[in-house]
Parts: sequence; structure tokens; C-alpha cells
Amino acid sequence: MRRLLLLAPLLLFTAGCGVVQSSEGEATDAAREVAGKAGERLYGQRPRTAEEIGRSASGIDGVEVLRVTGTSTHDGDGIDVVVRTSGSAYSGWLDPKEVTVRRCFEVRVSPKSEWGEDPRDVDCPDGPPLTFAPPPEPPPLPYEELRANLPRVPEGGRVDEAEVRRTLAALDLHPAIRTEVKADGGRVGVLLSVKGNGFDAQDCLLARVGPGATEVWVPPRIQRMPGEGGCTVANALDPTPPPH
Repeated sequence: MRRLLLLAPLLLFTAGCGVVQSSEGEATDAAREVAGKAGERLYGQRPRTAEEIGRSASGIDGVEVLRVTGTSTHDGDGIDVVVRTSGSAYSGWLDPKEVTVRRCFEVRVSPKSEWGEDPRDVDCPDGPPLTFAPPPEPPPLPYEELRANLPRVPEGGRVDEAEVRRTLAALDLHPAIRTEVKADGGRVGVLLSVKGNGFDAQDCLLARVGPGATEVWVPPRIQRMPGEGGCTVANALDPTPPPH
């Protein structure tokens, strides 16, 4: 009996160490889950530069960017991002204590990457987290100038697509503004847009020149979200009804 009593503290100590190790593993798994969610946020087929990927990753809650390698998602093996995240778990039963760890993981962003791919455990690089300059503000779209300069065609007249194109060229638009013109059914549709970030509503202007009416408008925000098709020249020719 005396021998058993002497062994009891040792057994408790050994069991306690196992709980601490298990809790640290759980905390590491939680940190890995944060890195995995960051990888899902960065996933996509659109070409992006290392600067764009690093900036996007640094804006995710709970993520520090420590290293970015590669030039573009579509060059070579893509872009590798080393992120540092933290995770927590509780140890002990009678008097639980929170165990928090900070771990580093590498996330690859490439068209070859798979959705939900597990991040790789890596050693944390030395040095502070990287910082990224905010993206340049997109140029304003010339709503008033477009409305004032597009040709007006009387009822029964014919819309000249070449004249519409000359009007756009004369506006001397910022190079970042993309233009698209399409003629269909005696009308000419116009799209002016700037590149979006793939998450928020895109900035665009639509116009339609037809006999008896020249219109310029901005589609509703919901139609300008990625994948909604609001910022297309087809929507200028045949507008989608606004959401209710």
C-alpha cells in the first residue's frame, strides 16, 4: 500500500505532462486551421502578383505574413506565403489553464493548388511581419463627361458605332479604365470599368446609344459583385432588372 501511495504522485505527474502535450497539439491544430482558412481566402484562378497576394493575406484577421516568394500566381509554381497564426486550447481538468501557441505555415497560391489544401508546417523566419502599401486608388469613372459627349440619335435615325468609339477616344481616359463597345439590334452598348479585387463590388459605368435615347448609368451594387454579370457590355445592351 505504501508503495502504491508513493507511485501515485508520479503517475499524476506523468498524466499531467500528457495532458499538456495534448493541449499544445490541439492549440497547434487550431493555429493550422486559421492558416487553412487564409489559404481558402487566397484561393482563386485569377492571376495576381506577389504584392497582391501578400497584401490580401496581411488583411486577414489573425494572420501575420512573414515571407512571400514567387512573382505571380501563374508563373512557375505560383506564390508561397509563410504566415504566422496562433491557436489556443485548455489543459488540466481540475484547474484548466489556457495554452496558446504561435506557429508558422506555408500556403501556396497557384492555379494548381486545391481548395482546402492543408498548409505546410514550417519554421518561422526571423524578423517582423511584412507590411504592404495600400493599393492605388482606382481612377474615377467619367459619368458626367460620358453622358455629355455620347451622340444623341433622333427617332428613326441610325447609330454610328464608329462615332461612339471616337467619342470614347476623345475623352482621353485613364489607362486603368477598360472600355468595351458592342453594336446589336441598331443600338450600341458601352462598358467602362476598372479592375476589381475579386471580392468587393466592381466600379463600372454602362451606356446605351439608340435611336431616340442615350442613357448612362451605374448598375446596382449587387449586380456589380463578382460573378453577377452587371459590369458587362451585354448588360448595357439588355439591362438586368434591378433587385427588389
